[in-house]
Amino acid sequence: MTKPSPLAPEIMAILGQDPVLEKIIRNGHPLKSSRSEDLYFKLLSAIVSQQLSTKAAATIFARFTSLYPDNYPHPELVLQTTDEMLRSAGLSFQKIGYVQNVAVFASEDKLEHVTIDALEDEALILHLTQIKGVGRWTVEMLLMFALERPDVFPVDDLGIQNAMKRHYNLDETGKPLKLRMQEIAENWRPYRTIASKYLWQSLDNIPK
Repeated sequence: MTKPSPLAPEIMAILGQDPVLEKIIRNGHPLKSSRSEDLYFKLLSAIVSQQLSTKAAATIFARFTSLYPDNYPHPELVLQTTDEMLRSAGLSFQKIGYVQNVAVFASEDKLEHVTIDALEDEALILHLTQIKGVGRWTVEMLLMFALERPDVFPVDDLGIQNAMKRHYNLDETGKPLKLRMQEIAENWRPYRTIASKYLWQSLDNIPK
C-alpha cells in the first residue's frame, strides 16, 4: 500500500512529477512551520550560529540574549554593550562586529517586517547582504525558514548537495554539480523550498 503524501495535492502535482523526489516526500514526514516576523532576532541567531555545532550555537546565543532585559537584544542595547561583555558571552571578535552591524541596520529601520515582506527573494538577498557578515546562504535560510518563501533553492548548501548527489547519483563536483542541481530543481518550481526541506529531511540535518 502506497503511503499517502504529506503535502497538499496541488504541490504534489508539481513535485510528484520527479519520481526521485516523490519517493523522498512519501517516505518523509510533514514539515513544521518555522515562520517568524522577527527577522532581526533570526539574523542575530544565524550569525552567532555560523561555523558552530547546533549545541554550541544554542549555548552561546542563550548567553548573549541573557545579557539583556527579557532576553531580547534590542538594537540600541546591543550597540551600547561593550566588546568585553559580548566576548564574555562567547562571541568571537569577528562575530561581535557582525552582530553590531545587524544592530545598526535594524536601528535604521531596514529590518522592519513590512519592508522585508514587500521585497522579492533576490531583492531581499541584495538588501540583507549589504550587512557585513551576512552572506547569501544565511539570507536563503531566513527566506526558507523565517519567511517561508516557497521557491528558494540554496544550491551552495552542503546538505542539499550531499542529498542530491546521493539520491540522483550525481558524480559532478564544483560548478558542474551546481549546474546539474539547478537543472533538476527547475522542475520543482514554484516549490523549491519544500523540495529542499525534504532533501534535508532525508539526511536528518535540517538547518535551524
